[in-house]
Amino acid sequence: MSALYKNYARSEIAFERGEGVRLFSTDGDEYFDFAGGIAVNILGHADPYVVKAIKDQAEKLWHVSNVFTIPQAETLAQRLVDISFADMVFFTNSGAEAIECAIKTARRYFYDKDEADRYEIITMEGAFHGRTLGTIAAGGNPSYLEGFGPKAGGFTQVARGDIDALKAAITPNSAAILFEPIQGESGINILETDFLRDVRALCDEHGLLLILDEIQCGYGRTGKMFAYEWADIQPDIMALAKGIGGGFPLGACLASAKVGNAMVPGTHGSTYGGNPLACTVGNAVFDRVSEAGFLDHVQEMGKYLAWNLQQLAQKYPDLIVQIRAKGLMVGIKVAPPVAQVVAALRNAKLLTVGAGDNVVRMLPPLIVTKDDIDEAVRRLDAGLKSLASAKA
Repeated sequence: MSALYKNYARSEIAFERGEGVRLFSTDGDEYFDFAGGIAVNILGHADPYVVKAIKDQAEKLWHVSNVFTIPQAETLAQRLVDISFADMVFFTNSGAEAIECAIKTARRYFYDKDEADRYEIITMEGAFHGRTLGTIAAGGNPSYLEGFGPKAGGFTQVARGDIDALKAAITPNSAAILFEPIQGESGINILETDFLRDVRALCDEHGLLLILDEIQCGYGRTGKMFAYEWADIQPDIMALAKGIGGGFPLGACLASAKVGNAMVPGTHGSTYGGNPLACTVGNAVFDRVSEAGFLDHVQEMGKYLAWNLQQLAQKYPDLIVQIRAKGLMVGIKVAPPVAQVVAALRNAKLLTVGAGDNVVRMLPPLIVTKDDIDEAVRRLDAGLKSLASAKA
């Protein structure tokens, strides 16, 4: 019997190594990884460039604490600033910590402006911002809140994509609006670019901060470095994680100087966040994502995958309800229970991940090729065929 907590419904499959989009189990089976560690492994498995960077740094220095200057963190922070709206960066170990930092930064900004009563964060139904007590309160999902005592205060949820609901939710206590440009956990719900622009304008009108959660949809996943770029807007604060470390635990909270300067010594901290090893990995991943043509490749592969999925949707109209896609962030809304579909695809040696609204997520490494997609689609076809045969 496992000594681990029982909070995960784990498959019995265990993997011993990976190469690119492939994973190899301890039983010797080969799987195509189109789950990507839930949008984490953007360079696939065992990327040689990143592996070398880890090995080189591991022989020098892993951790010193943020009492000291960390050159690797300074470098990565500046690189993130150079390609984004931001002026300042705080490194974390996870997405939930990045969101916590974002919330604290927003509230501290208004505190410093002698507006301490402005602490409420407006969020959207269907959101997922993490599993800490603060982030489950921000997300508002009743199933995640159940059993953990009173919900942390200061958060209001409104209907996803409803600008009128957002307007109505604004009060004198409102500090910020927080949302994901594409909601991942609730089923690849893509917010329209016009809506993103409207929210930015609403924040400007009422003096609110715009906080974007790009933990899953950012870092090249949609074919641009950040999803907000599709709408040609800029947030005030943004949370990143998942892809930024390519599989190594790393997250970041980015902010404009206007708000980031509120976080003075003593206001926030992290023991491990931004240590030399983590930021060495972050810099190596950044090198790869910054290569000429990398993001163009993501867009091309995203279109190719979506086109192939549309063909399967026509072939299996009783199984596939809808394809939702932006770059290589793809959702397949299915008719059978999503867990049943994910299991059938796993039997076909294709790894995917379930989401809300009965959606199968496909989040392959961003280095995926047409040949990889062709093979994944063949396995997807086989899995769907097995479901169709069982249904007949």
